[in-house]
Amino acid sequence: MPSIHRAASSVLLACLMLSGCSPTALGGSAPSGSASGAREPSGAGGPGRAIAVGAGPQKTYTVQQQPAAGTCHYRYLKGEPLEDPKCTPGAISPAVTQSNLKSTICRKGGYTSGIRPSTSVTGKEKKLNAASYGFTGRMSDAEYDHLISLQLGGDPNDYRNLWVEPADPGHKKGSGVNNKKDPVETKLHTAVCKGTVTLAAAQKAIVTDWTTALSNLHLGG
Repeated sequence: MPSIHRAASSVLLACLMLSGCSPTALGGSAPSGSASGAREPSGAGGPGRAIAVGAGPQKTYTVQQQPAAGTCHYRYLKGEPLEDPKCTPGAISPAVTQSNLKSTICRKGGYTSGIRPSTSVTGKEKKLNAASYGFTGRMSDAEYDHLISLQLGGDPNDYRNLWVEPADPGHKKGSGVNNKKDPVETKLHTAVCKGTVTLAAAQKAIVTDWTTALSNLHLGG
């Protein structure tokens, strides 16, 4: 018996001295959360970051808490307003996937109108989010915008997917909402439903930079 213990001790010592030895080789198990058992997060994010998954469509929506006042900051590219990625990173709906496009965002009959929160909810959220971003312009000229639009599978009421989008440069005050982001979303939606680009690619492009989304996906711009 002593010889067996000495042999086992020798194997253990040799194993510990070799960098390639794993806990399993010593009769143990891999620690929980190790790379071998890690799973990629769901969503369609860029390298190292997945897009968050929201709650999806609800029968009844409630006013969502917004980032603290003054903590969000607009970015501008050639005068066009972009969201603060820390406050508004985007969120997708779990109800829309690549496999069910025909029955969700690509179906005829108005998918988005059936899942859009009421103005009694979004109106309150818009005021709170305006404070988050320090927006002081005309509220009627600003859009409470889904960063990932509903027609691209964006979550309907996740605060991470909604922001007060200021009017475009040169916009006449008091003339209402008219943003260049809207036609970009429509073109992306058409491309997704035609199968030109995947849903994940369109979602990634819009959260990265909506002003370059079409050109980056070779859809013009």
